Amino acid sequence: MPPTAPPPTTTTVRPRPVPAARRHPAPRGTGGHPPARERVRTALAYAGPALLGYLAVRLFGTLVLAKWAHVQHHGLWPVLAKSWDSNWYLDIADHGYEHALHAGELNDLAFFPLYPVLVKAVAAVTPGSRASVALVLAVGFSLVAACGVFAVGDRLHGRRTGTWLTVLWAALPVGVVQWMGYTESLFTALTAWALYCALTRRWLWAGSLAALAGLTRPTGIAIAAAVSLAALAALVRGRRWEWRPVAGGLVAPLGWFAYVAWVGLRVHRWDGYFAVQKLWDNQWDGGVGTLRDMRGLLVYANRPPLFLVLVTAVLIVAGALYLLSLADRQPLVLLVFTGVLLLVVLGSGGVYFPRARFLVPGFPLLLPLALMLARARRTVTALVLGAATLSSAWLGAYMLLVWNGPP
Repeated sequence: MPPTAPPPTTTTVRPRPVPAARRHPAPRGTGGHPPARERVRTALAYAGPALLGYLAVRLFGTLVLAKWAHVQHHGLWPVLAKSWDSNWYLDIADHGYEHALHAGELNDLAFFPLYPVLVKAVAAVTPGSRASVALVLAVGFSLVAACGVFAVGDRLHGRRTGTWLTVLWAALPVGVVQWMGYTESLFTALTAWALYCALTRRWLWAGSLAALAGLTRPTGIAIAAAVSLAALAALVRGRRWEWRPVAGGLVAPLGWFAYVAWVGLRVHRWDGYFAVQKLWDNQWDGGVGTLRDMRGLLVYANRPPLFLVLVTAVLIVAGALYLLSLADRQPLVLLVFTGVLLLVVLGSGGVYFPRARFLVPGFPLLLPLALMLARARRTVTALVLGAATLSSAWLGAYMLLVWNGPP
């Protein structure tokens, strides 16, 4: 008789936990997918801790600012809605752009059009002043930006890292500008979601959002370059023709180039936009001016202004974080975006004080810190985030109420 085969061994297989979304499937919409409202609700619930953390940091900073403003007999609303660059955007929304350049006079053509256009359009159909609308839009876009920041962090390293990345972005030393009538919130929202779309290979969306970002700030060239190069790299890696990366890469820089070309036509000069920047004493010099200002503050100044010391520290730390990002081998689209952003900000020879604000959209630079916090003990994480929140609140109020200049 042939030998009897041994009985099959049985192994106990533990069932994997089923996500709540699968245990209770959402109602199906068209195409077998949950309705859009249900998908949004699920996404917001998933990002809930990050959004709550963001709101907690920014609300605390606003309360500190309100108390400080009250002590100095200032109103909170004018400080946030009608100060410095906010007035330039409101004037564009009210009267449009200048038609010519005048030697020795600052010109509003230096400010890109998307934000004032949105302010004018929304104010036309809602009650309240354009200044109030501008402030509400900035706060609203900051929440959209926070969702985008979380989405990028979660996509790369998981929910915990995405949450700490969002809180760190809220607690930037100049994070107060996220809730001012400035373009930082709108630009970061467009940039964050453009980066997320590039990471998930939604090239048409990435290119379109990058084009809108290019209509928002001069540094829109950074996200345009990032999306275009990432799309090209994806096409090369795929080794076959795909029209979506090509289209997304071509669309990405259109917003920035369109505005620069429009300014040239408006002032009848091919270099019109760069002539406008020259009136603002803002020209690219490869970083010579930045190094000169740093040396003057850190070496020769007896009592350098606190705010300018803060700006210098932010620039130095940003450079170090970019080196860490390179060491961490972040995705190409993030490295190109933050690299070009740093190149533009550090390489410009113009005014020094707004450089820290110009880096607010560069949230991928915070990824190395967010990863460290995600791996650290809870006590360490709480201490670091608590210190960042307190310093952001104090520095924000100092910047707006003590520093005698624009943020």
